[in-house]
Amino acid sequence: PQAQLLVNRSNWGFGAANNQALLKVRTAYALLLNPDCLPDRAFLAGLAKAAMTFPNAAVIAPHLMRQDGRIELNYRWPSSHWKPRGPQALGPCSVGFVCGAAMLLNMPLMQSVGFFDESFFLYYEDEDLCQRVFLAKLDMVIVPDVEITHLSRRSVKGRHPLRSEFLRGYHHAQSKLLFKFKYVGKSSADKLRITTLALACIALIPRLLLPQPRYLARLLGRISGLLQAGPRLLAAQQRQFAAQKGASRDAES
Repeated sequence: PQAQLLVNRSNWGFGAANNQALLKVRTAYALLLNPDCLPDRAFLAGLAKAAMTFPNAAVIAPHLMRQDGRIELNYRWPSSHWKPRGPQALGPCSVGFVCGAAMLLNMPLMQSVGFFDESFFLYYEDEDLCQRVFLAKLDMVIVPDVEITHLSRRSVKGRHPLRSEFLRGYHHAQSKLLFKFKYVGKSSADKLRITTLALACIALIPRLLLPQPRYLARLLGRISGLLQAGPRLLAAQQRQFAAQKGASRDAES
């Protein structure tokens, strides 16, 4: 009876749709959970306990587990600062990134950071959010004792698998460039775009000779996303300049 179902007539994208719900939250915490995660009572109780144990953490995340029982390393340090990968955590620890498939947000602390950047339609929106939390010097805590099964990528398959693979490649390519632009600069994003496009075109040859429909569809989506990324990066640059100009006016006043 306390649940509220939000229905959109069109696909707003991962970040925008989550923001729509987050703006309606009136509790101290909000749990973001992908539809390909399988929660149970122990998971919810564990997160609630972790929230009481780490009240100063802006983000708390569980261990994601594969369906076969193996651990999925859903956390790391920010790739822009340190070597991103390492051994799995043996106990609760502060990290620089957690996967957006399952994360508990401390709403009062997140107000200073904001929620998802809606420029990212799909992919890298959790990376961007964690980067902003990290730069704000707020804690993100992984709690290995709290586990949840994650049926990785099940939520993006849809009714038309090949179309889903194409869109997966398309949005991943564009979001990767947008993230590079936002935190490194347009020059680096342009270089990444050219390099990735060249490698994708080279990879296209064996995919056409020995076609595997899923991988071919994803690769074609990646190429399409890279070719169409120019206007999106330009729009992002214009938004960045507008934000900087607005900040300068506020400082002067």
